[in-house]
Amino acid sequence: MTNTLQRFSYIISSLLLCMAANPGFSQDMPTQKLLPLELSTQAAMAAIKKCHDDGFKVSVAIVDQSGLLKVQLKADGAGPHTLDSSRRKAYTASSLRDSTHKYATLIAQRPELQSLSHLNDHILLLGGGFPIKIGGEIVGGIGVGGAPGIEFDEACARVGLKVLKAEEVYEKK
Repeated sequence: MTNTLQRFSYIISSLLLCMAANPGFSQDMPTQKLLPLELSTQAAMAAIKKCHDDGFKVSVAIVDQSGLLKVQLKADGAGPHTLDSSRRKAYTASSLRDSTHKYATLIAQRPELQSLSHLNDHILLLGGGFPIKIGGEIVGGIGVGGAPGIEFDEACARVGLKVLKAEEVYEKK
């Protein structure tokens, strides 16, 4: 077993040396933009504050481009269901690469597309979720749930997008 481990270690070391010796190798590798945790937390807090100032108790979720939860905050007094809805809206916006409201409207207009809402258990086609686009690339999604109307959820989510300095990929109202 030790001999096999030594061989494996030698192979990995050799591979790393070859990669280091070829400066063009790293330039060919694709890069992925990431959402910084601190900035994501600031964006979620800003969205919570906007809704709080408007008199609403909500939850805010931010997911990365894989749809995995980066940050989720629940305002004091927000209902437990708001956690699930905010996460699912953020996931949907990131996954489908557009606002959740746009897809909800599309399905209302074209019922034959109803299957979109059943792609998986994480999809929620209800306004309040936007993709986060930075540097021309979708890097995640933000979702707000709990305000008494999607227009209020969306207004709070937009405040979070401003903190992230995200590019607009939605229609302004």
